[in-house]
Amino acid sequence: MTAEWPPVYDPSYVPPDDQEHWSPALETMHPAERDVLIAAKLRRQAAWAYERSPFYRKRWDEAGFRPEQLKTLDDVRRIPIVTKEDLRQDLLDNPPFGSNVCADWRDILRVHGSSGTTGIPTVIAISKGDWERIGEAHARVEWGAGVRPGDTVFMAAPFSLYMGAWGMLVGAERMGAKCFPFGAGAPGQTRMAVRWCLAARPSVFYGTPSFCLYLAETAKEEGVDPKDFGFRLLFFSGEPGGSIPGTRRALERVYGGPVIVDSGSTGEMTPWMSNGGCRHAPGMHLWQDMVYTQLLNPDTREAAPYGGEGVPVYTHLERASQPLIRFWSGDLASWTDEPCACGRTYPTMPRGIYGRVDDMVVVRGENVYPSAVENVVRATPGLTGEFRMVVSRERAMDELAVLAEYTAEAADSPDAVDRIARQLQSDLGATLGIRAGVQLKPPGELERTQFKARRVIDERDLYQDSFA
Repeated sequence: MTAEWPPVYDPSYVPPDDQEHWSPALETMHPAERDVLIAAKLRRQAAWAYERSPFYRKRWDEAGFRPEQLKTLDDVRRIPIVTKEDLRQDLLDNPPFGSNVCADWRDILRVHGSSGTTGIPTVIAISKGDWERIGEAHARVEWGAGVRPGDTVFMAAPFSLYMGAWGMLVGAERMGAKCFPFGAGAPGQTRMAVRWCLAARPSVFYGTPSFCLYLAETAKEEGVDPKDFGFRLLFFSGEPGGSIPGTRRALERVYGGPVIVDSGSTGEMTPWMSNGGCRHAPGMHLWQDMVYTQLLNPDTREAAPYGGEGVPVYTHLERASQPLIRFWSGDLASWTDEPCACGRTYPTMPRGIYGRVDDMVVVRGENVYPSAVENVVRATPGLTGEFRMVVSRERAMDELAVLAEYTAEAADSPDAVDRIARQLQSDLGATLGIRAGVQLKPPGELERTQFKARRVIDERDLYQDSFA
């Protein structure tokens, strides 16, 4: 890498296979020294955005902020936060691509974005230089997870506007791994995936934990043992799961004990894999020299201390075409600065991203996260692992019901289903601090997913008119 900004990386560099770190000097740097590096990159990034982005110039002028006010990294708090709603409003005001494209359109290589399922789609414009830096960043994180040039990576994620699969692809290509961009979501594709995994025997699976479990279930229906695929590494993004103990145990059991690693942040923050775990421990490191991340209290928006919980707020440090600076993700995580066996000195989110501010539901005064319910369900013998949370309101009281499936083996015993239901209800109560109703369904009744699972069904709005 040269000292210029935006940085330029040597595309021919690949570490020896037995080297733990892609970039040892950066990944093992003392945190205080890294903060100096981050502050220098932040000043360059902010100056670039202020000069070239009407979006930031307008927002920062209104807030009285100038990039020259960034003397130390602590000054990042002066920068106004950007939300997804801010980006959507900018797209409405400045169609079709918004006012935050800093590069000349002749230099834009790719246009990606969100699906727009919750509103107007967000647009991600990526220049050729940024695409090369995205490949470098993803290669670093994939290397930390344990991917090597000799691997074949089975990519079971949609190749569409969504950036996740593309980031994984360009990172694996950057290091020279063999890429199998299989995709996901088409009718019959999961059964086809079983046949391809048996034939090609890829060493790395990439996708969501939900789809990985669905693939194993489909394999068993086809008379195939998922262990025969030969996966040595399961690399996840797109939803919580890889850092949830019950889900990890279920994946280890069905696939014969592969390494399990979580990654990902949010598509707008490409390179989105700046949260990426290593093969030594659950959770995700925050690769702060690529994307600077803070956890902020969701109510006060003050920085959460290590050991605390907050919303990850992301800042690009190497994006020339469409930077996001202090982007409010809406996710929930906790973080720590405890050392890791891998030797990296980044902060870590030990439980990964375990929910969203808008996914968390408050039931009778208690915060209930889907990840907590998932951990209990996946740890309960006699259940398939599929579940849904249904939140409703009976008069003035909130009610939580957990729908889960019993296994075919449990169905053979007259008392087994009742016993499993009682156990699940007891464990949920102990974990959540509230009583949850339990409804057990026959195996296969809950819809499976080939991408992100929708776990929470909140029906309370249906009752609001009655109690207005």
